[in-house]
Amino acid sequence: MSRLLALSPTDTNPAADLPASARRGIWWPLRLLVWIAMSIVLSGVVIAPLDTWSQTLFATFAFAFCWLMGRWSGRWVTLTLVLISVTVSLRYLYWRITSTVGNENGVDMVLGLILLSAEAYAVLVLILGYVQTAWPLERKPVALPADVETWPTVDVYIPSYNEPLSVVRTTILAAKALDWPAHKLNIYLLDDGRRDEFRAFCQQAGVGYIIRPDNKHAKAGNINHALKKTRGDLIAIFDCDHIPTRSFLQLTVGWFLRDQKLALVQTPHHFYTPDPFERNLGTFKGVPNEGELFYGVIQKGNDLWDASFFCGSCAVIRRAPLEEIGGIAPETVTEDAHTMLKLHRRGYSSAYIDLPQAAGLATESLSGHVGQRIRWARGLAQIFRIDNPLLGRGLGLLQRLCYVSAMLHFFYGIPRLIFLLAPLAYLVFGAQIFNASAETILAFALPHMAHAYLTNSRIQGKHRHSLWAEV
Repeated sequence: MSRLLALSPTDTNPAADLPASARRGIWWPLRLLVWIAMSIVLSGVVIAPLDTWSQTLFATFAFAFCWLMGRWSGRWVTLTLVLISVTVSLRYLYWRITSTVGNENGVDMVLGLILLSAEAYAVLVLILGYVQTAWPLERKPVALPADVETWPTVDVYIPSYNEPLSVVRTTILAAKALDWPAHKLNIYLLDDGRRDEFRAFCQQAGVGYIIRPDNKHAKAGNINHALKKTRGDLIAIFDCDHIPTRSFLQLTVGWFLRDQKLALVQTPHHFYTPDPFERNLGTFKGVPNEGELFYGVIQKGNDLWDASFFCGSCAVIRRAPLEEIGGIAPETVTEDAHTMLKLHRRGYSSAYIDLPQAAGLATESLSGHVGQRIRWARGLAQIFRIDNPLLGRGLGLLQRLCYVSAMLHFFYGIPRLIFLLAPLAYLVFGAQIFNASAETILAFALPHMAHAYLTNSRIQGKHRHSLWAEV
């Protein structure tokens, strides 16, 4: 049994070594005073009345300053760019509310407020995105004790429904090769297809085979049924097409021994095949994958606020907290995110380690790709409706904002439709929905968009290309 001797406690990020509650509690009075002072100053900047010429000078100076600062490295430079971008965007929104909405005609007023609401949504999502990503936590693995008998037992769950054996076989064999003591590792195929050839293969491979009488609650129900049949301290979950590396448990389990309140360690989803867009546009491996922004930036940002999401696969969960909340949440179609929300409400923490430790198959068809995104959108909307993170107990303010940001993101189609159709309000109805001169609109709107682009490009870096992301 090998062990990752290169890893030691000194290799970890000092902030990440602390429990989430301790990280939030350090120097909070001083931080509160700083935020109050900054809020007062920025409020003055946001509402300061300027004519078009003065606004143009202000915008030019602010952008030139940020462009020059962007040439430097350092996290505090990024935070400064974020602060200025938020100020400029709020100034634009304040100007829109107080100076551009007509009230002489009822149709003009209604259509103008619809457009303003879409813009307010865009500014809100922009600010919430900054909260999530401005300071990503670079969490490192924690070394395991030298005595392997102190290591926890692990159950590996591989749920399957209608996937072919050729796909599932590889994942099972890779799970058998995990670098973990054999007497502390149990592997189970959770077969909701109840197929004889799968049962025979599991017997041949020496792994567990679990079925249930029905398929109620799909994947969530499948895992919850297996929870009652197994006894491992930790549960590693892999989709049946996600092939784990040998080091997966070595790199993730150490955090569970360090933090007893830790309920989840999530790793990235990495795909070794192109999705339909990458295949048809010829961008595979040349342009960042759609998921790289989430796994390369957002999840690390969530980790700082103890709000890393459970993504359904390539993760390890502690059994006791999971059983405490009744297992995987079956109420929504995004059972993974809802499960982590319930665990966070109970005071348990999560962690994200940005080291790909499994590789899977991307969606093969366009319908499957779009359908998957629709399921994510529908599931997060369901969570927002039945277990709204803004309400109820157990979550910190920043945790609530991270969850809300993820949920609001999937409503972006509505504002985009409004932006596309807004010109028709003038062309068809002759409605004056934006009461300002072209020069004044440019003086306020361009800085808002330019600073958002500049700041997000710095934060997202190699994980997102603006043009291809829009495609």
